[in-house]
Amino acid sequence: MADHDVIYKESANVYDAMISRQPDLSEIIKEIRPYRNLDVVDLGAGSGRISSFVAPEAKSLICTDLSRAMLDQLDFKLSQRNMPRNWTTVEADHRELPIPDSSIDMVISGWSICYLASSNQPDWETNLEDVMTEIRRILKPQGTAVILETMGTGTETPNPPDFLMKYYSQLEEKYQFEHRWIRMDYAFESVEEAIENTEFFFGHELASKIRLNQWSTVPECAGIWWKHFE
Repeated sequence: MADHDVIYKESANVYDAMISRQPDLSEIIKEIRPYRNLDVVDLGAGSGRISSFVAPEAKSLICTDLSRAMLDQLDFKLSQRNMPRNWTTVEADHRELPIPDSSIDMVISGWSICYLASSNQPDWETNLEDVMTEIRRILKPQGTAVILETMGTGTETPNPPDFLMKYYSQLEEKYQFEHRWIRMDYAFESVEEAIENTEFFFGHELASKIRLNQWSTVPECAGIWWKHFE
C-alpha cells in the first residue's frame, strides 16, 4: 500500500495532477451553502482541490494542512491567477487550529479527517471528537461544516472501506450531519494514462482493475456530509 504521508510530502505535484482529472465541486458545495463573501477554512487543503474554486469568491480563505509541500503547491496554483491574494496557508493539525474562536463562516474538509478518524487508529473516536470541537469553536453562529470523504475508488456505487464505516456512522448519528453521495470519476485520455496517474497512490490492485476493465475513466464515489450549526 502506498505511503500517503510520503506522497503528500514528496510528490505534491504528481498528486495534484491526478486529482485535477476529477470533476469540479463548486456547484455541489454551493447547493449546501454559497460561499461568496464568506470567511472560509479549507481543512486539510492539500494541493488546493477545494481552495481552487473557493478562493475566487470567498471574502477570506485559510488553507490548513500538515504538509508544507502540498500547501506550497496550492499557493503556487492560486498565485498564477489574476485575483487578489485573499488566502493564507497554515501548517496545522485538525485537532489544534491556530484560528480565533467564532471567526469562520464555513469549514470545508476534503479527504482529510479520515486519516485521524479511521478505526485502524487506536484513538480515532477521541481524534474525531477533538476535530469536531475545533470546527465548532472556530465557526461563527449559524456557521456551516462540509466534509467530503471516499466512498470507494474503482467502484460505480458506494463501497467505502471497512475502516471508515464507524467514522461515517458517527458523523451521521452522533454529530447529526446530513449526507449524500456523488461520483468523482477520474477522466484520462487512455487506459495507460489512467494507470500511470493513479497506481502510485491507490496501488497495484486498482491498476489491475483498470487494465481488466479497460478504463480510461476511473470510477470513484465520494460522500458529502454537512451541518448548519446554530
